[in-house]
Amino acid sequence: MKDWVIKIMKSMLFLLILLGVVSGRRTQLLKGLPATSTVEENAAAGVSVYTFNVTVSPLSSEGVAVLPTIVNSNPLTEAFDIESIGGLEYRVVTTGNPVLDYETMPKSFDLQIFVEDTTGRTDLNVLTVQVTDKNERPVFRGNMAIETVMIYVLEGTPPERIYQVDAADPENAELKYSLLPAPVPFMVLESGVIFSTKEFDYERDPHCYFLNITVTDPEGLNSTKTVNINIININDERPYFTTNQRIYRIPEEESPGTIVANITAKDPDDEDSPSRLFYSIQSSGTYFSINPSTGVLQVTGRINRDALPLQLHPNVSVTVRVQDSPSGGHASEMEITIIIDDINDNPPECIPSTFRREANENMTAGTFLIDLRNYCKDIDADPSNSRFNFTGLSGFGSNYFALESTGSGRLVMTESIDLENPANLGVEVYSLTVRVQDIAWPNYTSKYPFYTSFDIFLCYIIYIYIRIKPVNEFFPVFSNLSYEFNVSEIAKVGSSIGRVNARDKDWPPSVITYSIAAGGGTRDYTNIFWISPTKGDVKILARLDYETTQKHILIVEASDQEKTATASVTVNVLEVNDEEPVCSPNFYSFQIPVSTAVGTNINGFRIQCQDRDSDPRSFRYFINEGNVNNHFTFSPSAGSNISRLILASRFNYENGLDTNWIYRLRIYITDDNLLSARDRTTHLIKTGTVTLSITVIPNPTTVIATTPGFTVVTKRENLYSESAWYVPFVITLGSLLLLGLLAYLGLLLAMWVRTRCPPAGKAGVPSRINAPEKKKPKKEVVVTMTKLNTVFDGEARDPVTGKMYEFNTRSGARRWKKSCETLQPAPAVLVMSSTTDNADQGTERAEAPSKKELSEKKKEPTAETKPAIKPSAAQSKTPWPRLQKQKEDSKEKELSSPAPQGKY
Repeated sequence: MKDWVIKIMKSMLFLLILLGVVSGRRTQLLKGLPATSTVEENAAAGVSVYTFNVTVSPLSSEGVAVLPTIVNSNPLTEAFDIESIGGLEYRVVTTGNPVLDYETMPKSFDLQIFVEDTTGRTDLNVLTVQVTDKNERPVFRGNMAIETVMIYVLEGTPPERIYQVDAADPENAELKYSLLPAPVPFMVLESGVIFSTKEFDYERDPHCYFLNITVTDPEGLNSTKTVNINIININDERPYFTTNQRIYRIPEEESPGTIVANITAKDPDDEDSPSRLFYSIQSSGTYFSINPSTGVLQVTGRINRDALPLQLHPNVSVTVRVQDSPSGGHASEMEITIIIDDINDNPPECIPSTFRREANENMTAGTFLIDLRNYCKDIDADPSNSRFNFTGLSGFGSNYFALESTGSGRLVMTESIDLENPANLGVEVYSLTVRVQDIAWPNYTSKYPFYTSFDIFLCYIIYIYIRIKPVNEFFPVFSNLSYEFNVSEIAKVGSSIGRVNARDKDWPPSVITYSIAAGGGTRDYTNIFWISPTKGDVKILARLDYETTQKHILIVEASDQEKTATASVTVNVLEVNDEEPVCSPNFYSFQIPVSTAVGTNINGFRIQCQDRDSDPRSFRYFINEGNVNNHFTFSPSAGSNISRLILASRFNYENGLDTNWIYRLRIYITDDNLLSARDRTTHLIKTGTVTLSITVIPNPTTVIATTPGFTVVTKRENLYSESAWYVPFVITLGSLLLLGLLAYLGLLLAMWVRTRCPPAGKAGVPSRINAPEKKKPKKEVVVTMTKLNTVFDGEARDPVTGKMYEFNTRSGARRWKKSCETLQPAPAVLVMSSTTDNADQGTERAEAPSKKELSEKKKEPTAETKPAIKPSAAQSKTPWPRLQKQKEDSKEKELSSPAPQGKY
């Protein structure tokens, strides 16, 4: 920022000077200017470029007012300045900032020098400074220009290019490269590429080389830099063992950690530093281990000379491996042999040291039990150390047993033992101890620390446990010869109904297991009872039914695994009110006129109920839901298994008291009629249900005698046992396969007929190409209805829309009435034709036809165009087309009527 301000101030000063020169008086004050001078490039600061004098007026007594100043330069530079030599003599010198460079900077500079004396005279002249070229030393570039280059070469690397020296001459002259000292395994080409001339071996060659690289220009100027080349050691040598001993000897039973040998080795790759080697044992074995860092071989596990494999092969061969890397690398192996010396370190041993034997009670004296010598031995290799004796039989119950002799080891019984005897009651196991003593002088310290050299009389103790095995001498005995249990028929499955108990006199008490040997089965279950094998609890596995079976007799068996005993168990099933009343029918739907009289048995309807565990007089009937305004009741309401539906009060729709036209009644039938009010709170009461749907039909305003019509409702139910689920499945599958087979045969037959008998056209027969496809009739599976001769013999006003509609008093069918049409009785011909139509059309659904069916019916010619019988004279007065049109209009009215439809 400061330099920028100075430049601005100089520019302003130069402008002021120019203005002063132009407007003022200009006199030749600078003597020797203008002039041209030269200076070499790279001139240091203070080098004189040109000397000039200032001539002042004689009138100027004080000399120069403004010293000679470089006010401008072309091109602009600060490389020059003016210094005073003395008096009025001055010189132009270099500033060294920037250093003049012939190759990169302008070759010439025009310096404008301004001076002013005290009288106001000024002068401005130009000094032209030309920069001359000078031969410069070559310069290194890259890393070599700023530091000593370190180059690393791996040993074993073949001769190759290792570095490229980068240097340049300011004059762009061609340079040459050389290196010192000369007797080194490197060379440098004229292009500056350094090559190695041999394959280095770190263990034999110097580890470091210092190369002086010199670059020289054509005039002999040069520059020198040093390159440091280091040879990197790689792992290429195998380590070798320095230990010469190959055979070692140690006694057996040395403690873990005992040093056997110190294995040493060396790696030629580590001559300048301690070798870092890794030792390991290659041969399999658990006796010895080696320290991976120091090579110390020591005992790891127990070394038993008297056990296999050392018993047969006392020499242990160990292969020691040394390598210079924990994973891979170079390695060497050495095999050493370790001889195991035997010592007398084993007392007599019995395997196992604890014996368990069984003897039956009441066994006779002298019975042989065990021969201990078959299980005891001394494994010392020296026969003198393997002799031993059996002594000191002792322990609880030892008076019943004895050893035949000191050296035999045969144990026998001395008398019989009876467990049921009060003297022996509760004693089943006798604990004995026998001492086994080594005759030879023992040396057990290493193997058994509790032995010492003075413990010659110490012995090896073995333990013998004799269990007296009980003999099953007695049969189980039940506490009772027979048992009787009472259980309610509603007892939950899995509940216990009683317990049986049996014991025997054997000691220890035998484990008694219980089972059901016979009885307790029904038609549906093999056995509906279960007994706990250990406790004797009798439980039920299935629901009991007093109405089916009142008593069950079981044969229960008790067993002590050898002997058995039986007892009878009688299970009395107690009756409980657990059956619901079942009524027929349990669902019914019908219609009644609104004018039905009070007390009428509606449609003669009655229900008949039965209960497997209740008297017919125990039923009570009451309507629980749907009896709005209590219009309905049952008579009798209690005390009978048959009851009739009675209208209890008349309907009143005119005054708005009644609004429902359909009543759905839910009737409850209970079996508590014979119980008092107090008993009903404690006894179990069952309830049956019946559902009724009653539709009230309004009275017609005009009653016309017509031929009554009726609607037949057919309800079909498929009943089958759940266990026979496969029956409908097999029938359905067989039907589908049969239908598929018939369809396939029909298709083959049609194709055959078509190929054999091609159709021939007949005159006068219209084409059937555009004939509408005949629709397949819809099938109804569950409910079908047949509508026969529906005659609308009443009319009423719809309370919602206010329109008049006609209805059938029997079936409840409705239709809107035309305003111009009066209610008339249907002619006989119309009735007969309608009957014919119904017979031709078959069974129809009571619901309104769909639009598609209506359109199909309109397209088809109706049967009404042809009378079924000849009409009478009175009937012929009514035109037939008019009847047909009225019928179609009535169908359209029925289709579009929003009035509620009758329920069938």
